[in-house]
Amino acid sequence: ILNGLKVLDFCSLLPGPLASMMFADLGADVIHVESERRVDLMRIMPPYDEDKESYFHQHLNRSKKSLQLNLKSAESIEIIKKLIQDYDIVIEGFRPGVMKRLGIDYETLREFNPRLIYCAITGYGQTGPYATRPGHDNNYLSIGGVLNHSRIKDKKPVAMGIQIADIAGGTMHAAVGILAAAFHREKTGEGKFIDVSMTDAVFSMNALY
Repeated sequence: ILNGLKVLDFCSLLPGPLASMMFADLGADVIHVESERRVDLMRIMPPYDEDKESYFHQHLNRSKKSLQLNLKSAESIEIIKKLIQDYDIVIEGFRPGVMKRLGIDYETLREFNPRLIYCAITGYGQTGPYATRPGHDNNYLSIGGVLNHSRIKDKKPVAMGIQIADIAGGTMHAAVGILAAAFHREKTGEGKFIDVSMTDAVFSMNALY
């Protein structure tokens, strides 16, 4: 279905890699760009197979190619700028400002490919007082008011058994946003920047309250 669509995935952990896995399963050409300096924690998360490889990492990165780069080196940045001329989509999950410091933010890369669709997945979005704060799934669910629905009166909320903010907030909103941008590009030839805030996204799950 997505044959011919080419994706560079700079993400680690769950939200971005799950989105790019969905694209890869649907036929897109996906390269997972991993750091030479900092291991993706999914690579070391048990359980492991007989070769001590994480099943989680294998699951999330199935159907993808892999490229290991030191994004703090000028040579690696030049490789990205060359690749981007032939790629359609970038997905990244760094804190706001990191990709700009590295020299591979949307504004820079669109100079090499004006049709580029660039999706940034963060906890709190690119702007605002929380933008640079660290966070995890339960933080986003708490601020978004979702955890409050899973508690007994006068008791603390119960932690969810799955990563709702990561998946419903990050993965799914990123996937829908990217596909909408791809449809828009087919009509106009224009690329797009997509700002996915997992907190904003899970807040929308309060639709009936």
